[in-house]
Amino acid sequence: MNRKTTLGLWLLVVVLIGLPVSSGLIHLLTESWWFEAVNFSDIFWKSLFWEGLLGGIVFTLFIAVLGLNYLISQALTRDRNYQIFQYTELQSYSDLIVKSIAVFLIGFIALIAASNSASSWVSVLQFIHSQSFNKTDPIFAQDIGFYIFRLPFWDGLRQVLLMLSVWGLAITGTIYSLKGVFLSKTKGVSRPIRIHLTIVCSAIVLLIGWGFWLNRFHLINESSGVVFGIGYTDANARIFGLNLMAIATLILTLFLLISIVRWRPKGLMTAASIFILSWMVLLGIYPWFIQQFVVRPNELVKEKPYLENNIQNTQAAYQLDNIQTQDFNVQANLTRADLSKNAATLNNVRLWDYRPLLQTYRQLQEIRSYYRFHDVDVDRYQLKDGLQQVMLSARELESNQLPAQAKNWVNQQLKYTHGHGLVMSPVNRVTKDGLPDFFIQDIPPKSKVGLDITEPGIYYGELTNSYIFTGTETDEFDYPEGGSNAFTRYSGQGGVAISNPIRKLAYALDLQNFQILISNYFKDTTKIHYHRAVLDRVQHIAPFLKYDQDPYLVLDEGKPTWVIDAYTVSDQYPYSEPSPLGLRDRQITEQGFSFNRSQINYIRNSVKVLVNAYNGDVKFVVVDPNDPIIKTFQAIFPSIFTSQDRIKPEIQSHFRYPEDLFQIQTSQYLTYHMSNPEVYYNREDLWQLPRQVYENQEVLVEPYYIIMRLPEQEKTEFILIQPFTPSKKDNMISWMAARSDGENYGSLIQYSFPKQSLIFGPRQIEARIDQDPTISEQLTLWSQSGSKVIRGNLIILPLEDSLLYIEPIYLRAEQAALPELKRVVVAYDKSVVMAKTFDDALNQIFRQSPVPQSTIQTNDTNDDEKTIETLAQEALQTHQNAETAIKNGDWSKFGELQKRLKNILQKMNK
Repeated sequence: MNRKTTLGLWLLVVVLIGLPVSSGLIHLLTESWWFEAVNFSDIFWKSLFWEGLLGGIVFTLFIAVLGLNYLISQALTRDRNYQIFQYTELQSYSDLIVKSIAVFLIGFIALIAASNSASSWVSVLQFIHSQSFNKTDPIFAQDIGFYIFRLPFWDGLRQVLLMLSVWGLAITGTIYSLKGVFLSKTKGVSRPIRIHLTIVCSAIVLLIGWGFWLNRFHLINESSGVVFGIGYTDANARIFGLNLMAIATLILTLFLLISIVRWRPKGLMTAASIFILSWMVLLGIYPWFIQQFVVRPNELVKEKPYLENNIQNTQAAYQLDNIQTQDFNVQANLTRADLSKNAATLNNVRLWDYRPLLQTYRQLQEIRSYYRFHDVDVDRYQLKDGLQQVMLSARELESNQLPAQAKNWVNQQLKYTHGHGLVMSPVNRVTKDGLPDFFIQDIPPKSKVGLDITEPGIYYGELTNSYIFTGTETDEFDYPEGGSNAFTRYSGQGGVAISNPIRKLAYALDLQNFQILISNYFKDTTKIHYHRAVLDRVQHIAPFLKYDQDPYLVLDEGKPTWVIDAYTVSDQYPYSEPSPLGLRDRQITEQGFSFNRSQINYIRNSVKVLVNAYNGDVKFVVVDPNDPIIKTFQAIFPSIFTSQDRIKPEIQSHFRYPEDLFQIQTSQYLTYHMSNPEVYYNREDLWQLPRQVYENQEVLVEPYYIIMRLPEQEKTEFILIQPFTPSKKDNMISWMAARSDGENYGSLIQYSFPKQSLIFGPRQIEARIDQDPTISEQLTLWSQSGSKVIRGNLIILPLEDSLLYIEPIYLRAEQAALPELKRVVVAYDKSVVMAKTFDDALNQIFRQSPVPQSTIQTNDTNDDEKTIETLAQEALQTHQNAETAIKNGDWSKFGELQKRLKNILQKMNK
């Protein structure tokens, strides 16, 4: 190998190593600027410090130990030659080749170990700052915090040391093998070599014994027959076996160390054989024998105390132990007085399903092809007529939907930078054409309910996946305006300044886009905005939290703000069965979004994250300060969390119980509502989620938000509802409500129906709808005339001690994606009716006691379609309400009702 070749190889190595290293350093530099811009530098520097510290310690440890083992093995065999490449031209280079490979391998192993260890910085900090749960497990009497914060650390430390020892044995064993130590009949294995190998093997055996000791604690999070966690066999056989095996490893280690002084190969072989045999008997045959011949013949009796542990701890991990339970004795005795009493509930019945409504929003309000509504959110606002449930969606901009000829760097990164405004409509109102009655619509946004938008620019949203530049020489496109366009300049605080050449160069290299370096559009005020997708943004800031995949939009004094529910989770809570759902993790890919589900057996909605849609400002608001995991993170990062009492009440009024959390809890509650171990063991009262039909497909009934007055409560509130049915049956057995308002936020109430009565479930109600000749004939007729019938989400509305079932019917032309709300089906007791409006359906059901118009709120645009009988009923009821207002001295209300009566009479006259 000549000098030029050697120099060329070294240059290649420098390039191959230098490019990734320099690229990584540049990325770290831009990351530091970004974290500084979003005011979370503490997270960046602390994570970087601990990643570097852990990686450095592990790297140094591996280099030192593996290098020392290599040097010792070389020193002990210096009188031997490598037996590879014998009788070849490379024989004289064998020492250099082996040395080069060893150095490379040791460095590579150390680098991999350091990288893996550096990513565990959160676990190390949780170990250091661990908080107590003030609750112990029933077997080892350890605080729950031991399993969540400390046991993972000890596991990780043992794995690092075991990997270090195994690689040490592999390297020394390889050197000795290559030098023929184990095959030589003349020299054999010298005493120094034997001592070296014995010490390394002793370390491995000792770490295996530590593993036996730690595995006792892991039994508490493993499935064991009918029990999740430690069962009878675990408690009486496996723990005993693991204890003995831990002691056996100590004895075996002692034998190995004694062999240094007195070498007895047969004795060591005997000890190793006894050790392996003990392993098989104590951890295999003995537990199997106990399970088969002691537990199985009398399983319930043996497992009962362990089933209690499983049930109690699972309920605690998912907060199912705090659920209030009440009986709900269903009656069919609703009166007009009951309807009047529940006017606020009936005024907020959700007739719009988010799925067809999203299609309608897109058809009516996207305005241009580059605008996009990603999702429809549900919220409530206090308007002049009272609390109103609404549905809303942000109008975001997708620059990749620009016309092909307009897809250039200037347009996509400098001009088309943001979406504009939002749309909002009430859940219960439709126009005479069956379309949503918009509260907020158009560009620029126009509001007819006093909810003005002062910052309509959506720079940070759910679809904002690309980076952009603001403060450049060119104006930004704001919104289309007739035949021209309106333009704007970003005036917010978001983004990272790139006002000097160094920053331009760094971002050009980091983003691999040299337009940044040479563009004439940039000036001193230019900023770059990236990590603009709100979920990506908060995950990048605080990756140690888990996030709900449905951010929802609220208006904060005219400023659109995203609210994201963040969770503290664990998969190490003792005796708690993992959720079959888990939490969805959304990852941004080149193709869009990908999802995976992380397994959990403990969850708390400890944090609400607020992200301003214009500035990108982020606040992590602690809403459950009693959660030990969030306490630990607060101890680690004291500056990043905000107390809930520092958030404006107007924003807090929009906090809602998270749907993802509720689905996880209800999926566990299907089984774990059974607190009696015998009932649980026999699965006597197993529940399931009900099913319904949507677009001719059977789907699970999703939980739904609704404004209603809960039984025995005085005020209406915003709640999340989930009905339940018995396993393999369609009748309804219970329903659960999650409360979202004020001091009741987070409370769960489960209402049980009488088991001796038949309460129709969603599938049975839909069967009754299908069996009604009039309804079935109409739906069939529509389906055959070039239209598609969409049956919306079936709403089960508890009202007093009765149940109303409401299902909206949408009609969509096969050639268009514009669903229109055409009918509403209402079922009550033995009646099933379909009408053009919800109040018409109620009037048909309660024919002898007409529903007052002041109770059932409809949009005036529907009055043209009402019958003369309906208008007459409304006129009479309005007159009666006006007389009541006079008696109460409410002259303002009397004036409003008189105007209403006049309008009704005019329509009757037509």
